[in-house]
Amino acid sequence: MDSEHSFGNKLARVAWGLVWLIFFRCSLRCTFGWRRMLLRLFGAQIGDGVKVYPSTKVWAPWNLVMDDGSCMGDYVDCYCVGKIRICSNAVVSQYSYLCGATHDYEDEMKLVTGDIEIGADAWVCADVFIGPGVNVGERAVAGARSVVIRDVESGTVVAGNPAKEISKREKFRQDKQDGDETANVMHPELDTEHANRR
Repeated sequence: MDSEHSFGNKLARVAWGLVWLIFFRCSLRCTFGWRRMLLRLFGAQIGDGVKVYPSTKVWAPWNLVMDDGSCMGDYVDCYCVGKIRICSNAVVSQYSYLCGATHDYEDEMKLVTGDIEIGADAWVCADVFIGPGVNVGERAVAGARSVVIRDVESGTVVAGNPAKEISKREKFRQDKQDGDETANVMHPELDTEHANRR
């Protein structure tokens, strides 16, 4: 896809905006397959079993990758000016904001993009802000209403503004130490439907 300032990019976003408003936003809550199809039509890379809810906003689907079993909940704002990847079984809960761009206030407010990655089995809790260029490690947790502007290590729980480490996920650490092959399998506390209701 062209630069975010190009005519082609703007035209594509207008087309997507109309499709989102008419066919995506108004779709039945349970029709995840329909919304996966619409996202794929506009260039998103969407895996099997992905759940994206009708109120989720995706700025540019061609910059979005969602691996198998991942989920974006109600009213998530996926501002994917830069690339955003949500890895397998990761959950982004309601009202969270994945912000793939900012402005350089030292250089005439020039647009600056930054890719975001949410690792496998990670959980971005409700109303969390994830800044440009941030990588959230596998099975990490960002607590509700956190502001995450730096990378989060795998198996780490962070919270606050700005987000700081508050604990480790002990089960994750033990699985890794024991070489458990199921360490990256979705655990009950990260069930996508449960997480989306939080």
